[in-house]
Amino acid sequence: MKQKLTPAKLALISMVFGLLLVAALIAGCTQSTPSTPATTVATTAPVTPVSTPVATVATAVPTTVATTATPAPVYTPSSGNIVAFTAASLAGASKTIGPSFTAAYPGTAVSFDLDGTQALKTQVENGAYADVFISASNSYTNTLKSEGYFVDGSVKTLTTNYIIVILPASNPANIQSLADLAKPGVKIAMEDKTVPAGTATIAVLNNLANSTYGQSWKNATISNVVTYETSEPAVATKVALGEVDAGFVYQSTATAAASGTYQSITIPRKDNYLQTYTIGILKGSTNQAKAAWFEQFMLSAAGQNILNEYGFTAPVTS
Repeated sequence: MKQKLTPAKLALISMVFGLLLVAALIAGCTQSTPSTPATTVATTAPVTPVSTPVATVATAVPTTVATTATPAPVYTPSSGNIVAFTAASLAGASKTIGPSFTAAYPGTAVSFDLDGTQALKTQVENGAYADVFISASNSYTNTLKSEGYFVDGSVKTLTTNYIIVILPASNPANIQSLADLAKPGVKIAMEDKTVPAGTATIAVLNNLANSTYGQSWKNATISNVVTYETSEPAVATKVALGEVDAGFVYQSTATAAASGTYQSITIPRKDNYLQTYTIGILKGSTNQAKAAWFEQFMLSAAGQNILNEYGFTAPVTS
């Protein structure tokens, strides 16, 4: 039999139901949207496109490939500078002669074309331009003179030079005297017979054979020659590099070399060959007056002192 709900019971039930409803609503508010763990998807800051430094690829500043324009020649026939065709054995002295001449004659300079005298002679005959000719051989000077290349009366004796033997600083062949040049296995360099120093060396060998060492020594020494060079400095270079054990050169070359470059063996004056150098003004020069200044400077005490410092000897006049 059903019990009849009294007003008091109905009121109680209503209150309980109301409380449950309020609790449900409160719980609903607290649990709003399941707190999706703030996925620190590090709101990847607007990926500012790693600003690829627009053209920090150093927009290769138009590589101005320093097109160094071919420098203008140091001299021209009409510039007032002097072109001197000069025997290669004056290479060392020329470094002092040039500045000293300019100091004595401000505004005038000299450009040296250094080579074997035989080569310089051929260049003159083929029309090459030069104001002055300095030769290490009277024979080449005399040929050009007979061919009419010099200003009349301008050819003068300039200086002289002697032949010596140079050895590498370490002297690997242990050469102690001229006699040792004939030892088997010794490698010698000398100039070709067309080069003034070559002619002088042959004369020296003949003199030494006749006065002291004999013909067999001369033949053995010549058989030890492994190279004949077309310029005197080329022989000196072979020796300095140790490519040969000995070389015949002018004493001026050894004097001009840095200390410790060579050992040397002198040749007695009685057996030596005195090489005579000459200087002359060429008819083709467009600067004959200034060329004359240069010749005067070279023949003056100032010029002669420089030559003497580099191992040249006083000119011999007859």
